[in-house]
This record gives sequence, C-alpha cells and structure tokens, in this order.
Amino acid sequence: MSRRASFTSPAAAMIHLRSVGLVKLGGHATDGFPFDVPVIRALETLEFSAPVTFFVGENGSGKSTLLEAIASAADSITVGSENIARDPSLAPIRALAKRLKLIWQKRTKKGFFLRAEDFFGYARRLARMRAELEQEASEAESEYKGRSETALALARMPYMRELHALKTQYGRELGDYSHGESFLSFFQARFVPGGLYLLDEPEAPLSPLRQLAFLFMLKQMSEQDAQFIIATHSPIIMAFPGATILSFDHAPIQPAAYQELEHVAITRAFLNNPEQYLKHL
Repeated sequence: MSRRASFTSPAAAMIHLRSVGLVKLGGHATDGFPFDVPVIRALETLEFSAPVTFFVGENGSGKSTLLEAIASAADSITVGSENIARDPSLAPIRALAKRLKLIWQKRTKKGFFLRAEDFFGYARRLARMRAELEQEASEAESEYKGRSETALALARMPYMRELHALKTQYGRELGDYSHGESFLSFFQARFVPGGLYLLDEPEAPLSPLRQLAFLFMLKQMSEQDAQFIIATHSPIIMAFPGATILSFDHAPIQPAAYQELEHVAITRAFLNNPEQYLKHL
C-alpha cells in the first residue's frame, strides 16, 4: 500500500458541523462589509462532508471573514486574542454571525478558533504569567523566611501548583521552542478529542517540514472525532488526503480539486523554473 493510500482520512470520522447557511434579508441589512464581499453576498449553504475542510483563495476573498463568523456563531473559544464577542473591531463579523444558520450533526462545545498571527501573543502572555508566578513564589519565600518548612510550603503552594500546571500542559516554556515547534506543541497540548477546530493560516509559523508534521497531527486528531475547518494558502497543508477544498476565488464558493488550484499551479511552475519568474527583478 502506498504512503498516500494509508494516509486517507477515516470514512467514519465524526462531522460535527454539517452546514453553514446565510439567512437572506432585504434592504440595508445587506449593505457594507462583510455583506459586500462577493462570496458572502452569494452565500447560500456550505456543506461539510469531510473531517477536514480547507478554505482557499486570494487575500481579501473572504475566507478568513467567513471562518471568523463561523467561530462567532458557534461560540468557539478564541485562543491567543480577545474573544470575538468582546473585540470591538469585529462588530461586522458578529453581524454576519447573527445571520448564519449552523446545522449540527452533533453539537460540540470542544475545540477552539485560532489565528496563527495571535499565537505568539498568547505565548508571550504565558511567559509573563510564569515570570509573575515565580516572582510571587520568591516573595512568599522571603516573607516566610525563618518560619517552619510547613508554613513556607503552604505559602508557596498556590504559585508552585500553577507553575506545575503550566509545565504539565506545555512541557518546557513555549518561548523556549522555535516558532514552529512552539505552535505544534501548543496545538497538541490544547487538543481535546471530539472538538471543532477553526484555524486561520496555521502554516504561518511552520517550515515545510513542520507543515508535514502538522498534517500527521491532523490525521491523528481527525481519527479522534475532531473536525477541522482551515483557511490556508499552503499547497502542502491543503494536500491532506480526503479533505474537502472550497475555493473562494469566485462567487459562489465552489468545491475545487487540488491539482486545479492556482496556489498549486503557481508553486509548481515556480519550483520548476524559478528563473522565469525572477528574471525581471
């Protein structure tokens, strides 16, 4: 059996979110962003039939906009940034979310929404949290100096418990890893089976080799009843076998074959003949 054949997603994998539809309204309710984005304006119903679905398209095509709106409508936990429900800059996304109709096969509250661009801020916050806990533990030790070992242990216990929890979940500090390593470590640590995971451009911190590692993580996680909807520009990631690819380059959104994607064609052509593309620089 070939490597590709053995890497196919299981047919019996769970699909939590079956479809997303846009409730049509008339008048000024459809004016302005994001309702003037062609794929949003033309949206009727998107069906999700595979455990992994990719949103693919040029910058500004609407894939991240729709992904954020799905996350808001599904009340997904937002990792790495302010929750969509509280972020004032995402009011247009919330307006779109209120117009989305989500059909579930099995409603799940597990999983999260993650933009790769927000991950590093999250890692920095964890580092600050760790430093603050270590400082507070040190201050408790100074304050209880000269008292019994029991009193000192009790004073330090809350801080050491939190530090132990961080180490148990993430191993060594995320900031000690490379960007790609820390992203994969974080993703694996926060994964819970049976969840819906909405990821926006997860390839951003990942080298080509790390993107391959991410694919194998997708395979393992989809076998644990996880569903993924991923906006991506990466020809490596979107090659995941058995995935559904939805193109946002033209309205309405349409299923697309991997070999027919512009991302794939341009990458292949460039790698085959980079001089052709670079000769005018």
